[in-house]
Amino acid sequence: MAATPRTGAEIRAAFLDFYEQRGHKPMASASLVPDDPTVLLTIAGMLPFKPVFLGQQQRPAPRATSSQKCIRTNDIENVGRTARHHTFFEMLGNFSFGDYFKQQAIQWAWELSTGVFGLDPRNLVVSVFREDDEAEAIWRDVVGVNPKRIIRMDEADNFWASGPTGPCGPCSEIYYDFKPELGDDGIDLEDDARFIEFYNLVFMQYNRDAEGTLTPLANRNIDTGMGLERMAQILQGVPNNYETDLIYPLIETAAGLAGVEYRSLDGKGKTSLKVIGDHSRAITQLICDGVTASNLGRGYILRRLLRRVVRHGRLLGIDKPF
Repeated sequence: MAATPRTGAEIRAAFLDFYEQRGHKPMASASLVPDDPTVLLTIAGMLPFKPVFLGQQQRPAPRATSSQKCIRTNDIENVGRTARHHTFFEMLGNFSFGDYFKQQAIQWAWELSTGVFGLDPRNLVVSVFREDDEAEAIWRDVVGVNPKRIIRMDEADNFWASGPTGPCGPCSEIYYDFKPELGDDGIDLEDDARFIEFYNLVFMQYNRDAEGTLTPLANRNIDTGMGLERMAQILQGVPNNYETDLIYPLIETAAGLAGVEYRSLDGKGKTSLKVIGDHSRAITQLICDGVTASNLGRGYILRRLLRRVVRHGRLLGIDKPF
């Protein structure tokens, strides 16, 4: 039996290999600078496929899989302060363009999570959209998940869209439970100290217009996203995403420049190192994709990230360029 993937690189490779073996075409990550004029940056793995979901572009294959680099800045002030907020992250995804739908997506997600990544089913909880009886039945009757660990959620949590308009649909998420000994009664998935959502399965079947009207798409599609950093935290047994092998080497480098030890710092010092680790990845990837610092748009985002890194470096005592 193959060893359970542990490193970020192993997790990425295992995900892509799993879906390639099941007929998915591997796709290279798209640029962080999207073709879509409605967004400044690539914020999700599905964004490069948005024209395909809308029927505006021919599908690259019936099934695809990718590791998409993404940037989101809506939670920038939480970076370093919580266990799992980032500006830059990698979204592992498998996609079906009018091919398989809910049952196959759910079964493969469970097989990958419990078989390839070796997660104990007793540590997993799933959520479904409150009106999605079909998804709940698949989890309960086909996969065999304990009904107490299937949680119905409202539209705000389990109906996914990349923006106010465009392709969307109900979703089902898989959570890891760090404290299963607390039992199955009264599960609150908002408890971030106990649960982390790591895999989102979106049943992409509608298009929402500017008036909010939902129109069925020509095809029923699958759009999924697994956070690489989150799965790394789970498999590496560390308390937050920042202490995984994906980010921690950058934190150690910054700590060395500041002449400090990460483990011995107080909360504020650790936050500054986490901000530097996170933002350094985002800055590097933005520059690699041709973004330059400016006062407008994505250039302003880059400029803001650079200034935040410098400020947190100064707070740590780094008084020279780094």
